[in-house]
Amino acid sequence: MTLGRPEIQRLLAEHGLRPSRALGQNFVADPNTVRRIVRLSGVGEGSAVVEIGAGLGSLTLALAESGARVVAVEVDRGLAGVLRQVVAGLAVTVVEADALRLDWDELLEGAPRWALVANLPYNVATPLVARVLEQAPQVASMLVMVQREVGERLAAAPGDPAYGAVSVKVAYWATASVVGRVPATVFVPKPKVASALVRIERRPAPAVPAAVVAYDRFCQVVRAGFAQRRKMLRRSLAGVVDPAAFAAAGVAPEARAEDLGVEAWGRLAGWR
Repeated sequence: MTLGRPEIQRLLAEHGLRPSRALGQNFVADPNTVRRIVRLSGVGEGSAVVEIGAGLGSLTLALAESGARVVAVEVDRGLAGVLRQVVAGLAVTVVEADALRLDWDELLEGAPRWALVANLPYNVATPLVARVLEQAPQVASMLVMVQREVGERLAAAPGDPAYGAVSVKVAYWATASVVGRVPATVFVPKPKVASALVRIERRPAPAVPAAVVAYDRFCQVVRAGFAQRRKMLRRSLAGVVDPAAFAAAGVAPEARAEDLGVEAWGRLAGWR
């Protein structure tokens, strides 16, 4: 069982709820879409899954249907109450919390390895993915539905138009790829943008070892480089990176931020 458009509209009406634009609430109203998300995520019988922004439970029900054990996080108190009713009797634990303020160790203490599967609200998608990669090593994989432009940035490679600081940060921790597109027509209410499905697989170890450069320093250099992405790196990184670092790292001073892969950023940031 999953929720279609009539069921979503009925639940909203019965409980006097309206989707919040501020919270980026767009509910998936297509059973085929949520089952596709579950299939692409690779979760199934016995999997431990955390879902962020569970809403009314469209995806939650599909995850439970696969045999996964689900922790569903929802910040909206009204929705969380309805969600508990929708998933009653299933292997689902509903947690009312702000995903950007979660204690991940406490939330995920029930299993050593988790998958995150979620229709992420557009306004928190990028910081949430970064936060999970940085703070929740128990999450080994993610399948997230996000705004198409956000998905392209998360998965972009050097030279891609969407490549930016967030692309490099994701590549530090994981590999990412866009594995599907989702039209706006499957949501209630219908958003003004299309969505993308992004699969993220955590690396066994970061792409740049801590022995090469500390993560904070790595991020500082990457941010500085992309803050003035049209400039050559020798200019955008002036005062941030010693000029001698370019030759030592094998990076041309005339290169621009979008030319460098994660390993090159690590060599440049780690030169001493």
